[in-house]
Amino acid sequence: MKKRSLGFWEIWNMSFGFLGIQFGFALQNANTSRIFETLGAEVDQLAVYWLAAPVTGLIVQPIIGYFSDRTWHSKLGRRRPYFLVGAILASIALCLMPNSPVLWMAIGMLWIMDASINISMEPFRAFVGDNLPDKQRTLGFAMQSFFIGIGGFVGSWLPYIMTNWLNISNTAPEGVIPDTVKYSFYFGAAAFFLAVLWTVLRSKEYTPEEFEAFEEAEKLESGETDGQKQVSIKSQSNMGIGMMLIGLIATMGIAYFSWRKDLYILGVGLAFVGLLFLLAAWLRKSKKENGFVEIMTDLLRMPVTMKQLAVVQFFSWFAMFSMWIYATSGVTSHIYKTSDTTSALYNEGADWVGVLMGIKFGVAALVAFLIPVLARKTSRKVAHLICLTLGGIGLISYYFISNPDVLLISMVGVGIAWASILSVPYAMLTGALPANKMGYYMGVFNFFIVIPQIVAASILGFMLTTFFDGKPIYALVVGGISMIISGILTLRVQDVSAGDIHG
Repeated sequence: MKKRSLGFWEIWNMSFGFLGIQFGFALQNANTSRIFETLGAEVDQLAVYWLAAPVTGLIVQPIIGYFSDRTWHSKLGRRRPYFLVGAILASIALCLMPNSPVLWMAIGMLWIMDASINISMEPFRAFVGDNLPDKQRTLGFAMQSFFIGIGGFVGSWLPYIMTNWLNISNTAPEGVIPDTVKYSFYFGAAAFFLAVLWTVLRSKEYTPEEFEAFEEAEKLESGETDGQKQVSIKSQSNMGIGMMLIGLIATMGIAYFSWRKDLYILGVGLAFVGLLFLLAAWLRKSKKENGFVEIMTDLLRMPVTMKQLAVVQFFSWFAMFSMWIYATSGVTSHIYKTSDTTSALYNEGADWVGVLMGIKFGVAALVAFLIPVLARKTSRKVAHLICLTLGGIGLISYYFISNPDVLLISMVGVGIAWASILSVPYAMLTGALPANKMGYYMGVFNFFIVIPQIVAASILGFMLTTFFDGKPIYALVVGGISMIISGILTLRVQDVSAGDIHG
């Protein structure tokens, strides 16, 4: 028994919800630093305030993936209940975020908003793996990239459109969010909910019985039973002890040398994860199996391809997070020569960053279906290398540009890289995952999006003040170098679906 090939419009409908998700994601990425700065945040603290987003994803996505693998609703199926709940919560958060009266509330709303977006977004990745045969998965993720590009393009441009086309006020008194940002978030909330609702109502899912039949057929065809290595309790304990020791030593070193407090996030975080591994090992030894134990054990059973892609993801998402945090402050200070958030010039520059983010998404939408063609002509690995190199050059070029209009060219490269980041790694990953844990491992794969964001949030502020004289433009250069490194590391990934067993 095999999954049937879906028609173009069926793939369209099952991916359409990403249009709304990306509306919310684009508004968050393009405007959060602006909101924080307006409410009094210092530039070198922006990365720490952004931590709410990646930490939320780190916690929420694997849990949602784990439970969505085990969910079945008679009308909404396996993944769609999570689409719907996440869309409702995210839409409410989008309406509240730009009305935050003080900085701490804006940070809290970012936390809630990102958790809600993750509840919707994580199952969408597994949705492609669930419903499409392997030969159509590259197309499925390309369709998601297309909708991500369209939603991101429009969402990022909304404040600019409202300022220049609708004549809505783009400035406000000190500590007040401009109306252009507020109305953009309201529009995004409506778009988020309606687009996800379309996918919920217009898509179908296979039943648990059909999934079991598909899995048995795949095992018979391949001659495999599980394909995952077993992890001993001792190995899990050793991993936990090692991580705890490294984390504690790092924490003591930070305290001894009086480095920035941001760095404690890395040391304490590593020690905490080590503690979780130790707890899971102890529960296994006590014969107390549960969801927590399974989640922490399967982390050590990741397929080889997933581990290799993890390193690729680390460097590419470190680059993207550098841009999201520092694009506004980098462009306004380096090119517009102002850091006064109440000035018309600063807000003009901030709006232009939104336009640039929109260009990134627009380019991603245009090239989404060209990347599979490039992959067929070369390979998925080479295609990803080419795209990420173009993106890295685009980010580095920010430093050398004085005319903001020329940044449009830079963002073409970043947009090409973005389209590839959202499709190629997932297409390579799904072929290497066990079908009955697709949602969980897609959630775990988010770790390698979130961890680089936490690292970026921990060290970029330190790097700016220690090495770069507080100039945020250098964070974009670091991001560009990181993206090129990511492309080079792609060449060592084993693409199992393409028959690439030896990398």
